[in-house]
Amino acid sequence: MSQLEQPLETVGPLGGPSLLIASAIALGRLVSKPRTILHVLSYFRRRLTGRTKAVGKNLPLYVIDLSMALAALSFASFMRLGLDGEVNNPESFQSLLFALPCFFLTCVVIFPVTCLYTRNWRYASIGDMFGIVRAVLVASLAFVFVMFVATRLDSIPRSVIVIEALLLVPMLISVRIRSKLLEVRRFGPAASRAGNGRDMVPVLLVGASDAADLYIRALQRDQDARHWPVGLLERGATTEGYFLRGVPVLGSIEDFDAVVSDLEARGIKPRHVIFTERMPGLVDPALDALIDRAERLGIAVSRPAPVLELRNPKHESRFELRPIELTDLLERPQAVLDKGALSRMIENGRVVVTGAGGSIGGELTQQIAALGPAEVILIDNSEYNLYAIDLELAEKFPGVSRKPYICDVRDAVRLGEIFQRHSVDLVFHAAALKHVPMVELNPCEGILTNVIGTMNVAEATRLCGAKAMVQISTDKVVNTTNVMGATKRLAELYCQSLDLAFVASETPVRFMTVRFGNVLGSSGSLIPLFKRQLARGGPLTVTDMEMKRFFMTIREAVELTLQASAHGLEKKLGQGEIFVLDMGAPIKIIDMARRMIKLAGYRPDEDIKIEIVGCRPGEKLFEELFDERERRVDVPISGVLGAVPNPVPLDTLRKAFSQLRRLARAGDTAGVLDLVAELLPSYRRGDAKPAAAASASFVPHVIRGSAKAAMPPRDAAA
Repeated sequence: MSQLEQPLETVGPLGGPSLLIASAIALGRLVSKPRTILHVLSYFRRRLTGRTKAVGKNLPLYVIDLSMALAALSFASFMRLGLDGEVNNPESFQSLLFALPCFFLTCVVIFPVTCLYTRNWRYASIGDMFGIVRAVLVASLAFVFVMFVATRLDSIPRSVIVIEALLLVPMLISVRIRSKLLEVRRFGPAASRAGNGRDMVPVLLVGASDAADLYIRALQRDQDARHWPVGLLERGATTEGYFLRGVPVLGSIEDFDAVVSDLEARGIKPRHVIFTERMPGLVDPALDALIDRAERLGIAVSRPAPVLELRNPKHESRFELRPIELTDLLERPQAVLDKGALSRMIENGRVVVTGAGGSIGGELTQQIAALGPAEVILIDNSEYNLYAIDLELAEKFPGVSRKPYICDVRDAVRLGEIFQRHSVDLVFHAAALKHVPMVELNPCEGILTNVIGTMNVAEATRLCGAKAMVQISTDKVVNTTNVMGATKRLAELYCQSLDLAFVASETPVRFMTVRFGNVLGSSGSLIPLFKRQLARGGPLTVTDMEMKRFFMTIREAVELTLQASAHGLEKKLGQGEIFVLDMGAPIKIIDMARRMIKLAGYRPDEDIKIEIVGCRPGEKLFEELFDERERRVDVPISGVLGAVPNPVPLDTLRKAFSQLRRLARAGDTAGVLDLVAELLPSYRRGDAKPAAAASASFVPHVIRGSAKAAMPPRDAAA
């Protein structure tokens, strides 16, 4: 083996001639492998290209850094030379004029090479600050080398280099922490008026831990976030008075009531309590007690909103959507409940819920079961829905007796048999056909279920000697343009007439009606629809840009329904009246769609499109809670209003209902609609287009997006 072919480590000690031989061998190996040279050159080319692009993207910051470098060297020179009285010396001035461009050119090269512009300084940490120290140190050493080669370092005192480095590091850091300071100020005194000109939602955080730090940091960076942390609660009071990213620790979990009262006195009562560490468990009495107190005060309890999770909606696979807090879609606090009145109404009673397997009925049965009834009788026409709610009650409330019955409310005989068998005390009637376009296309079915079915339930209630029947109604009854609203209006009038007729009887039975608007998350409503459309990557379909609706969560709607019923029964309130839930201001569907997209972590009109598809049969652009012919009255129940319609004689309604039943069973759609219009002067039947014409009128267009095919979509939200 020749010497050139020997391994490097066998050549001998690397000293004198051996070093030259070793270098020649290494160079020979490198030259003999041109592919290796290309790889090395390619690597350095990529690194240089990356540094150049980074400088281009951060050009203003690059210019500021170079300006500060010149300022630091100038100030250091004047400080050092001024101490020796040489600041006005012409030679010193000339030396400085030579040193400044040398230092400038050194920084021009060194700053990009040390990766000073490949970081996103908005998310800088302490570790990134050491990168600045490294860049300044390398630039200063390179400057020393340049000056040593040029002048043997005689033209400028060595202490100037040290002072320059000590000045330049904080100057470069100060520029980069400016954005961090702006984030902290987001939760200052004026935070409640921020957020695109709209009020932010005050929230109280539980747990001043690392998770809380991450949550607050994420909120500070998200310009679209509308949660405003007003304080933190800890398990102990040891950290009270401390601040976490500008948010004060106001006390311990046990101080919850006092903290909320203090915040309310300052005009910033929290609307949410957010557990930043973990959701509370059943084995933690302190957290369970906090949740109970929050609910009594009408404050929602949740975990960090998924708006903070950034996902790519253009990913090839389907999206796994995280749960959305429905209360985040509303901009008002929930009403405070009188749980004592609810318990007195339900406890040890036998309660019937019709439509128990539906969204409203299911929530009703669960809240009723939690109040300790003697028995819950579940009635539903759907076998699966009835099975599902019965199973859920068995798991959550195993100690509550329950009886499920497959029964259609159109069957008066079957209803009467069930009510008599269980000696029913209280009836909640939630069974109905509620989907506006479906009832519009099937008016006879709507009459048989919503009108005749309600009459059957009311008569069974009266005959079994129950204390009260509570009917669930809808805001679509007001100045209605659709069959569904008209049928529910007739049901309202029938219950009102019964309520007035039996007030003065020896065995009074209350027939109460509770009216409210859309509920978030119910089956067939826009929230499940939007979830499905988000899962497909959009678009979200909205019927009209100006369409508005009243919204309430299912839980709050049912709680207020129970509260209105309890007070109406116990205090004999609302006789001949309709209880109308206070749902706040109506919300545009387009705003709801955009807000839901943001809550899911996407950008409206960019990541997820919104498509306008036109009104469906029987729909109005806006709903109302009070009819123009109704008299509005005050009701001494929190979150509940009162409406007094002009009553219709009970005999008149019974005769009309008998005729409606005959026409509907015969399938006489024209006769049914004519009679409904005769009974309800407010039913503006002419405003609704026929089904065929309505279907042909769908001409969708896309907001900031490409148009779809001009045909009625399968999904559209109102």
